[in-house]
Amino acid sequence: MWMSSAFADFTLLDSGDGMKLERWGKFTLARPEPQAVWPKQKPELWKKAHGIYHRSEKGGGSWEFLAPMPDGWNIRYRDLTFLVRPTGFKHTGLFPEQAVNWDHMSSMIKARKAADPKGEIRVLNLFAYTGGATMACAKAGAAVAHVDSAKGMVAWAKDNAKLCGLENAPIRYLVDDCLKFVKRELRRGKSYHGIVMDPPSYGRGPDGEMFRFETHVYPLIEECAKLLTDDAAFFLLNSYTSGFAPAVAQNALTAALPRGHVEAQNIGIRCETGLHLPCGATARWNP
Repeated sequence: MWMSSAFADFTLLDSGDGMKLERWGKFTLARPEPQAVWPKQKPELWKKAHGIYHRSEKGGGSWEFLAPMPDGWNIRYRDLTFLVRPTGFKHTGLFPEQAVNWDHMSSMIKARKAADPKGEIRVLNLFAYTGGATMACAKAGAAVAHVDSAKGMVAWAKDNAKLCGLENAPIRYLVDDCLKFVKRELRRGKSYHGIVMDPPSYGRGPDGEMFRFETHVYPLIEECAKLLTDDAAFFLLNSYTSGFAPAVAQNALTAALPRGHVEAQNIGIRCETGLHLPCGATARWNP
């Protein structure tokens, strides 16, 4: 399992009974976690939570705040700063397990910049959410196209860019359907040295375009493969879709990109109790 150990402002304190207890900076949140089928290891810690997300039998859910909290606050990862806040869908605007992928892409970009300081490195971030990968790649020296169908998430990414000191970095923010954008870039003759995508299990584009992982992810990967330069540095596919093992992502990239090498693993978070919480699967292609 790939995991980062450098996230000082985030800690997984405990997990179990379908929940996880996390410290985000100064605040502790308890959120649902279906994979935590084991019992809680430290029940006494849960009494100190500032907020608990309760699922509703009708779908969705709501937060119960047990202590005063701000609407949002900042946390740091290495030289990056992000705005986090509890949302109505249990999320906080950041997936800390992705830090291990941010480090991987940053290292690829920095190696290219070291070899060719004046060369441009273009990265395409699809399903880019609030821009964790975008900020990591831009901080490392890449020009990034940040594409997401949700206008609010793209606005949040711009806020993160300011916090990271990247408000003037070469980042294009696009509210768009990912497949439509990729096809337009192909018609324009555009190309990228790196591509990262984190597609949902199910989602809709800004004009109602439907996306289902099992149906639409491979056609999208095939189109993206055409955008890679001959000297491309990486292609990273992440999936949170339950029931899909890392080998699924690995096979998809291997089929679409026959040259080069693909490796895949679960990604996760180390818990202070000694357990490791799996948080999806990532496949990485490199030349």
